[in-house]
Amino acid sequence: MVLLNSEKMLIKIDLISQIQSRLDELDSVELNIAVTGESGSGKSTFVNSIRGLKTTTEPTMYSYPKYPNVRLWDLPGIGTMNSKADEYLEQVHFAQYDFFIIIASDRFKQNHLMLAQEIEKMGKHFYFVRSKIDADLHSKMYALIDTVCKFNSL
Repeated sequence: MVLLNSEKMLIKIDLISQIQSRLDELDSVELNIAVTGESGSGKSTFVNSIRGLKTTTEPTMYSYPKYPNVRLWDLPGIGTMNSKADEYLEQVHFAQYDFFIIIASDRFKQNHLMLAQEIEKMGKHFYFVRSKIDADLHSKMYALIDTVCKFNSL
């Protein structure tokens, strides 16, 4: 069976019409996607990333509810693509703050040391806060159990 050019063209037009119809349906289909996991695992960061929203890119002030004169400032993370360590202090107006809490979710790194040294140069005070230590202890415990089990099986 040999198709004429006009028949081939009609088939192509029909196929294109069907594809376009399917694509148009996508605009009206509701899709609910749940992002779940443990608290602090980065769910909100993931969702914001997919939505094209960025994490903190400039200092953001929050009033402390019980004491309105106390302000908590959420600063962008140091050492990210948008906040290089050598430009960070200027970008976040580091000298304007009275007290600092330096948070690390892993071991303390060079950036943390640099922040602490700059704070000390200004004659101000800071606390180091180590977050997610429970996850580290949990993984270390299982690594130790795994090592003991391997040793006992020798």
